[in-house]
Amino acid sequence: MLSNADLAALVAFRHALHRQPEVSGEEMATAAAVRAFTADTGPDAVIEGLGGHGLALVYHGAAPGPTVLIRSELDALPIEEIGDLPHRSQITGKGHLCGHDGHSTILCGVARLLGRARPARGRVVLMFQPAEETGAGAAAVLADPRFSDLVPDYAFSLHNLPGLPLGRAAIAAGPANCASVGMRLRFLGRTSHAAEPHKGVTPGPALGRLIPALLALGQGGDLGPAFRLVTLTHLRMGEPAFGITPGEAELWATLRTMTDAGMADLRARAVALVEAEAAAEGLGLEITWHDDFAACTNDPEATALMRAALEGAGVPLISAEPMRASEDFGRFGTVAKAAMFWLGSGEDHPALHYPDYDFSDDLIAIGTRAFDRVIRDLLG
Repeated sequence: MLSNADLAALVAFRHALHRQPEVSGEEMATAAAVRAFTADTGPDAVIEGLGGHGLALVYHGAAPGPTVLIRSELDALPIEEIGDLPHRSQITGKGHLCGHDGHSTILCGVARLLGRARPARGRVVLMFQPAEETGAGAAAVLADPRFSDLVPDYAFSLHNLPGLPLGRAAIAAGPANCASVGMRLRFLGRTSHAAEPHKGVTPGPALGRLIPALLALGQGGDLGPAFRLVTLTHLRMGEPAFGITPGEAELWATLRTMTDAGMADLRARAVALVEAEAAAEGLGLEITWHDDFAACTNDPEATALMRAALEGAGVPLISAEPMRASEDFGRFGTVAKAAMFWLGSGEDHPALHYPDYDFSDDLIAIGTRAFDRVIRDLLG
């Protein structure tokens, strides 16, 4: 169990991380801070620069057994923090407004407990993952050749969730987070004088038809297997001038589904629709994909283990529903039995990604206790 001194040190560390946020792909100093803070826990192996700036700490048990991976995220968001917290972000335009500083602090708490008492068997991998916010981090970690020596049997993670009562957890087997991907479209035509639009090739008519057609592909609804949502996020056409018929445009949309199979189908339908409209107007077309998140699905066995650990750790449980938001922890489910749970930040707490959000320090002890319990339940 963490002592009061441990908790004071962990809270101070979390505040230090919060003051110096680094966005996806830039987490070098954050990883170094975690490495330094956990050095006295004596990990048996340390793998740095994993999948970018990822950091893995490995703790061996005395006897052979399964590998349990616990994952947190290192990255912050490109959002300006507001408010007057004493530990407010000191980096303009960047802030830990999703709680990844708190999640990583929880893993540092687990590291302290592992440093004092190794599991009886198997090994624990504490995975501080980069670039979760872009959906690139988990895939990069899995693709790193060094991860082949760390492949777990079980993987667990948590995310704090404003709107849920403080300190209560929610977990359920099956779909947990939607798959999503950003679709960036660039249409290339020919600019002309506004008095002679017939001499140009403009994307305007294609966009006029395409926007409602794309939105009709995914109109949201209940979060069942057939859930699909297309959200228009950015649109630009030509220059802001009255004398020019635009010859170029960009449209950005986010595609969202409950399953990976549903995403493959929605992508194909969207591409076919866009290609047909571009061809009808004689436009060149470029399609690129961004922020690619796989669906996050909780394995039944891993979910049961995590639920039992939460109960054993005295964490009250409430019913869980799938989330529209995406989470790249789902990719760990391709190599392990994986489960993620939500940990309530308070019903009136500012929402994730809001400029006045801050992680609740009350969750550090709760999250540490829950992860330590699932490790001891599995590995002794």
